[in-house]
Amino acid sequence: MMITRWFRHLVTGQLTLRLSFPATSLDAIERAIRQSETLHRGEICFAIEAALNTMPLLSNQTARARAIEVFSQLRAWDTEQNNGVLIYVLLADRDVEIVADRGISTKVPVQQWEVICRAMETAFRQRRFETGAIEGIQAISQLLIAHFPADGAAIQNQLSNKPVVL
Repeated sequence: MMITRWFRHLVTGQLTLRLSFPATSLDAIERAIRQSETLHRGEICFAIEAALNTMPLLSNQTARARAIEVFSQLRAWDTEQNNGVLIYVLLADRDVEIVADRGISTKVPVQQWEVICRAMETAFRQRRFETGAIEGIQAISQLLIAHFPADGAAIQNQLSNKPVVL
């Protein structure tokens, strides 16, 4: 199993990432996040990584552990109401992870995040990357609307809506 994972990470590069998420898809994802954030006070980040580097691979870092690192690196935790949500895609592992800040994670059970992750992974296996990403954003948006509605106040964008390619 470990050798298979290493091989996938060695052969999954930026070309795979660009074919899976071309510029037009990244633009559509950015628009979906921007539109979503007009409906609630939450913040959504989207990060895509083709593969892990050698050291994390040798230490058998999981996609979940990497997602938590990225959550910190992108400062998704740095929102006024602690309601930032990171969608992390690790193409080589064919894995989607959602990391939610403490303001929203206390209100949404882990199982709900997992359902969204598995739905996105299913779409990605069918090569529907843009659609899967946008459907995931919409599902997360519904959770944020339920717990952090826009409530008529001006909404300040605290995190970039642009997908991050690592």
